[in-house]
Amino acid sequence: MSKALRATGSCLCGGVRYEVRGPLTDVSACHCSQCAKTSGNFLASANCASQDLVLAADDTLRWYRSSEKAERGFCSSCGGNLFWRAFGAGETSITAGTLDPPTNLRLTSHIYTGSKSDYYAITDGAEQHEVS
Repeated sequence: MSKALRATGSCLCGGVRYEVRGPLTDVSACHCSQCAKTSGNFLASANCASQDLVLAADDTLRWYRSSEKAERGFCSSCGGNLFWRAFGAGETSITAGTLDPPTNLRLTSHIYTGSKSDYYAITDGAEQHEVS
């Protein structure tokens, strides 16, 4: 489900600030090993069309090619994990914790649950998918 909303957000230090000027999906939690390694746990994110993501400040934004298919955007100053995007997909995932509240979003699904770690259980009742 997409919600038409104008959202803003930033990393911890404010070196990267952004605005979403279009629909933003509800939040999905990814439990894959790459998201766990970059976030320290599962990663919660909402998606928007890449052209709807406008950077207000990006001096510290760096991109890391995390696989043959995608890259991750982070702040080189505070280390904040901000974005994920597949090459050529036209969509960007924004880590939900970097969005300024109120977001008016909700967590609706969990993906790559077959890769989740053993120290937690998923008990929130949201949809679960072993892969995306």
